[in-house]
Amino acid sequence: MADAPRRKLRRLAAAAALVVVLAAAGIGGYGLLEQNYLAPGPARGTVRLKVTQGETLRDAFGQLAGRDALRHPREVELYLRLHRRVQPRVEYGVYDIPARSSPAQIVRMFEEGRVVLDRITAVEGATFAQFLRELEADPDIEHTLRGVSGAAIMADLGAPGEKPEGRFFPSTYIFSPGTSDLTILRMAYDKMSTVLAQVWSERGADLPLASPYQALILASIIEKETGVADERARIAGVFVNRLSRGMPLQSDPTVIYGLGRRYDGKIHTRDLTTDTPYNTYTRSGLPPTPIALPGLPSLLAAVHPAKTRDLYFVATGKGGHHFSRTLAAHDAQLRRYLAQLRLERREAAQRKRGQP
Repeated sequence: MADAPRRKLRRLAAAAALVVVLAAAGIGGYGLLEQNYLAPGPARGTVRLKVTQGETLRDAFGQLAGRDALRHPREVELYLRLHRRVQPRVEYGVYDIPARSSPAQIVRMFEEGRVVLDRITAVEGATFAQFLRELEADPDIEHTLRGVSGAAIMADLGAPGEKPEGRFFPSTYIFSPGTSDLTILRMAYDKMSTVLAQVWSERGADLPLASPYQALILASIIEKETGVADERARIAGVFVNRLSRGMPLQSDPTVIYGLGRRYDGKIHTRDLTTDTPYNTYTRSGLPPTPIALPGLPSLLAAVHPAKTRDLYFVATGKGGHHFSRTLAAHDAQLRRYLAQLRLERREAAQRKRGQP
């Protein structure tokens, strides 16, 4: 009977040894998992990966494995379960996975949402149609608005009945590839709404403008009239003076906008005398809508015009304008400007013919 306790002890010792062996194997296995998790990956170059909304970490790993950018994706998942217990979430978007990225580096990119960002610029003075064309030409944007009318777009933005011209703030917008054109338009629309409300709340006194929208219209005209920063407030002063007196604005950019595709690069006499809603030679007051996307400086000029008695301005031909208080002084400046144009054209023609 003395052998029985010894046999029992031997069985216990064997079991203990087996536990030690299994534990060692487990530790070794976990160590190997961790080693592989931290080891550089197989990708020889940058791999662009697109994770769409609803895709899981397993889906992303599957894509990477299929493109030779990740070894043994199931082992990586096992390591994450053992180490973290909770599977990390994946921010959807486009990722540029650098060459030789380890699984640990890839997971960190997913967790931090380090998606590739793109940018698009709505240019000051551009029209809504031009901004739409920029959106349509960007290959990284999801195009949902081709063939959709401006009225339908504004309805989708929650602004039914609003005209789209001028309602989008000119700025650079950052987005991840795959963002829809409507989403970017919503960013620009909301930005203009915020800026316009702020500018209008700080407007000067005694303006002949009844609403923020009228300020937007005037700002768009100022935007198209000059690219010289320190002229904007003075041009605004001229237009405010004319509005206050009931005088037509006589702004060439509004006429050009009203012509649309009929504009051939020149304003003809018939263009100035043919009545349209945008012909500020034949009609007093502001046109019915903005004519472009005005930037912040033009918006500020519209609500803080220079205090001036000027009623006229004409281009100098050198990027700026001459300002006048009377029609006689304005006509004199206009004659000088036209004479300068004729001289420049004659000299250009002579140079073309090779004459000194």
